[in-house]
Amino acid sequence: MPAISFQSVSKSYPSVRGAPLKALDDVTFDIEEGEFFGLLGPNGAGKTTLISVLAGLTRASSGRVKVRGHDVQADYADARRQLGVVPQELVFDPFFSVRETLRIQSGYFGVKNNDAWIDELLQSLGLADKASANMRQLSGGMKRRVLVAQALVHKPPVIVLDEPTAGVDVELRQTLWQFIARLNKEGHTVLLTTHYLEEAEALCNRIAMLKAGRMVALERTSELLKAASSNVLRFKLDTALPPEFEGKARVTGRIVQLPAHDAHDIERYLAIIREAGLRVEDVEVRKADLEDVFLDVMSAGYAERTQAAAQASGDHAPDRAVDAREAVIETPSP
Repeated sequence: MPAISFQSVSKSYPSVRGAPLKALDDVTFDIEEGEFFGLLGPNGAGKTTLISVLAGLTRASSGRVKVRGHDVQADYADARRQLGVVPQELVFDPFFSVRETLRIQSGYFGVKNNDAWIDELLQSLGLADKASANMRQLSGGMKRRVLVAQALVHKPPVIVLDEPTAGVDVELRQTLWQFIARLNKEGHTVLLTTHYLEEAEALCNRIAMLKAGRMVALERTSELLKAASSNVLRFKLDTALPPEFEGKARVTGRIVQLPAHDAHDIERYLAIIREAGLRVEDVEVRKADLEDVFLDVMSAGYAERTQAAAQASGDHAPDRAVDAREAVIETPSP
């Protein structure tokens, strides 16, 4: 039995201009017990909507969601007990201390006499010296830590983290991931959404990607990385790129990155730079990472390229076809 099961989940919102806004479009996938699973996508892709449906905060327009066999609508109370959700927003009650907040949260789930576990949460999340502090006195990073502690106070078997490290310092990230990784090793299932792709690459065993409410990739992290270009040529440039690089290069300020499948690609790129008389700095070749994969999957022509690759390999079966609704990365992009 999966820890979480999304079955043909769609969600539409009414629009003032008539046509409904489709936030989720027939999303289907399972998360197995004990997985550390990543849910990625750009802003507006539907990640938070999907988590809201999972947590029972929003009703799906169609489809079903189950948490360890409990339907989130028909069996809401039991489904919610299985979940610990850390939301994006900093939501807190300004009238209580940190310890009082955690005790009240425990009461919502009928948990009593759990001071030992609360002490462990406070210690593990670097909140021990803030236990008596009023929530209003805490910094944004400290409030974020309390949200994590609130989600874990009833020891849920499934932990949902919606952008848990957004806007927080490196120390909190390290503390949080060490603690969450420990819980995952102890058997807790973790669902993570994040814009820090290096976190997803380091932590998640399997990853799904959403784009405009639709599933566009679902695969093990290692397989996603295999599907990427094997190398990336990276350098700094103060002038305009040669026209040969247009549509290929990823430019961030002065930093230019070009996908390189082999040594021939690298030699060709460097030759173009020399012929153009350009002066570049900090030239290096690195392995492709999850950010490269993500940008490729989100590109306009990804679905068409994946479809063509599947057809070229002789895979014409309807149930294996890859389209814009459900694209599974199986072969490298050309």
